[in-house]
Amino acid sequence: MRCIHHICKLPGRVIRARMLHVSFLVCVLLLLVIGSLAAFLPNNKDDGIKALKRKENSRTLVTRDSFTLIMQTFNRTDVLLKLLNHYQAVPNIHKVIVVWNNIGEKTPEELWVSLGPHPVPVVFEEQTVNRMRNRLQPFSALETDAILMMDDDTLVSAHDVTFAFSVWKQFPDQIVGFVPRKHILTSSGIYSYGGFELQAPELGNGDLYSMVLIGAAFFHRSYLESFQRQPTAVHALIDETQNCDDIAMNFIVAKHTGKPSGVFVKPVDLRNLEKDASSGYIGMWHRPEHLLQRSYCLNKLAKIFKGMPLKYSNIMISQFGFPSYANHKTKM
Repeated sequence: MRCIHHICKLPGRVIRARMLHVSFLVCVLLLLVIGSLAAFLPNNKDDGIKALKRKENSRTLVTRDSFTLIMQTFNRTDVLLKLLNHYQAVPNIHKVIVVWNNIGEKTPEELWVSLGPHPVPVVFEEQTVNRMRNRLQPFSALETDAILMMDDDTLVSAHDVTFAFSVWKQFPDQIVGFVPRKHILTSSGIYSYGGFELQAPELGNGDLYSMVLIGAAFFHRSYLESFQRQPTAVHALIDETQNCDDIAMNFIVAKHTGKPSGVFVKPVDLRNLEKDASSGYIGMWHRPEHLLQRSYCLNKLAKIFKGMPLKYSNIMISQFGFPSYANHKTKM
């Protein structure tokens, strides 16, 4: 009976063994099928890397091929709105930052937005103190390497701005702008400030310039950080005079590069809209002491910097001849 009983149970074991074998094969096949299907599923890690690369490429494109307009304003809201409308049509502007120096007054942001939509975003940076150097902050809204800084009474044509931006790309470590100025060392050893008409006692050299004013110019955002790191005496001088931040920037750039601080681009259409302001507010350059203050700043900065870093240049880049030499008989 044992033998018969053993023989009777044998087929059941065989069947179970075969079932286990079949189950094993099915599992293997399922794993192979799932593995092959997984190849067609999206790879979240790869997609994340690709998305990050696209974001980086987009940021690189913005950084390289566009610029931020920074415009400081005080008591000229009507002219400001006119200029904001004008610069909306300029190619390659990524953003406009308005440095609002009308302390305690509401910005025209609501009015501006209500008249939209606008192709270029405008950010109003409200200040707590009316300082000339407020415009030289490394604003968090700034995303481009290139900065176009404009005074709030200056209109430059879209063609001039576009051309100057193309020039700045060739000279990104210098100030590229539309308004040149110069310094000279007088026979008494004192520095004096002026324009092309200023003549050195021995050489004449009326066609030279040694500064490009940042009130209508391109420069690299890194110089905003450099300005913040300057000695306290530099900031105190600017606050004392409410002037000369542009001269200080030319000192910083010239010292950093060892070259002339700026490249002069001759504008075709540059206008001053100061008389259009209903407030009647006129700029500092009308003050009788303006040029004296500028010369005072030159001498103070030369002491702070322990020397004169400014260097002369006579290169003028024009849309109708590239490059040529500056001509002091052309009003600028």
